Amino acid sequence: MNAESDVETLLDGVRFNADGLVPAIVQQHDTREVLMLAWMDREALRRTLTGGRAVYWSRSRGEYWRKGDTSGHVQEVRGARIDCDGDTVLLLVEQTGPACHTGTRTCFDTEERDLLPGRA
Repeated sequence: MNAESDVETLLDGVRFNADGLVPAIVQQHDTREVLMLAWMDREALRRTLTGGRAVYWSRSRGEYWRKGDTSGHVQEVRGARIDCDGDTVLLLVEQTGPACHTGTRTCFDTEERDLLPGRA
């Protein structure tokens, strides 16, 4: 087996939804801080696994985007897993700069997004 066929075998274990997408939860590799959620199709996941940087599918723009190409806020992939059902990807990354497009460290770190204030 070669590296390309190994990646294809791994991709065969992922259960993409009817739109050909899988959600990707992104965590900082050392602290396990949840940074963001994005979507990937098979090609985005292939590019991520073989290229070492996170690549996603933009549902709104209908195109691939490699995190950090325009912002400089790069996500270098340190690990990748699928969940027990194979329908969610977990990316463990080294995040450079903010992960959220709003400029915050994560997409979940502001109080106005808290659905249960005072309970955490």
